[in-house]
Amino acid sequence: MILGLDIGGANTKAASADGKYAQSVYLPLWKRPPLEKILKRINAEQKPEAVAVVITGELADCFSSKREGLESIMAAVCRAFSSPAFPCPVYFWGYSGFRGRDIEEPTDQADILDIAAANWSASAELLARELGDCLFVDMGSTTTDLIPILARPLAAKNDFLRLSRGELVYMGLLRTNLNSILPLARIRGQQVPVAPELFAIIADAHLASGHIDPDRYTCDTPDGTDVSRISSLRRLARSVCADLEEIGERGALAIAEQACIEQKNRLMAAIERQAELHRLERVAAAGIGEELIAEAATRLGLDCILLSELYGSRISDLFPAYAAARLLETDPVYLR
Repeated sequence: MILGLDIGGANTKAASADGKYAQSVYLPLWKRPPLEKILKRINAEQKPEAVAVVITGELADCFSSKREGLESIMAAVCRAFSSPAFPCPVYFWGYSGFRGRDIEEPTDQADILDIAAANWSASAELLARELGDCLFVDMGSTTTDLIPILARPLAAKNDFLRLSRGELVYMGLLRTNLNSILPLARIRGQQVPVAPELFAIIADAHLASGHIDPDRYTCDTPDGTDVSRISSLRRLARSVCADLEEIGERGALAIAEQACIEQKNRLMAAIERQAELHRLERVAAAGIGEELIAEAATRLGLDCILLSELYGSRISDLFPAYAAARLLETDPVYLR
């Protein structure tokens, strides 16, 4: 069994190359969670023959730099899979492919940044082989990747450049601050500024509108209270410095609906920009925001392939981990 890991700032995801195992754990790195302990448990339970790793958590603000973040995460991974009972080799995917690294070898500092935020690269490489030309769009809890594939992935090699080129949109299905999507809300015929405070997130809008169930709200709530429709409505009301007694459920729902519409419009604009730039007519949608991507692509008149239909819904939600495992299966660094 080959295990793939995608260690992000908010979630750590794991999947086997055969697709039979898939798990996502909410593990916000900025809170210094027990990453190594969780990985050791996965190692003991799954007993993989090898591990393929992609990393995006190096940008978490608990680290002073990307390099420090990579070193910390890589060390935790290697310790977790060096158990005397279940030792196995670890391989890190970067933009130039896998780096074979036995757990006892020192870290090669020269090209460590090649590994930073390369999870999309593993996904796009696998899709280039199995689907061909398309615009790969993957929406997670925090961000959305838009990767043009024309025989090979064409996106820039770091997050800074991808952000500037529209290949990375810092907007996800759950964790995005409501104010960053909806600066102004229309309530009772008035334009009301949405407070630039962490009162509500887009997950509250999706939950209140019935787009997601409570079990899909897999992140911290802004106020630390429960995940329920009524609590989401309270948070939405608070985003305009009110409560439900003042604006009612109808007012809070108006905020939710406007936020969801604005998010879809922004996603459509991002997809349209990349599709036109690279003359692509097909979108491959993945991630927990797969349905939203499909809606946006359809409204733009683009063909859309759902990775949940090709690989299963659980795999679509954590596709980079699965892709890394699949790529390692046939990579010379592993086969030798």
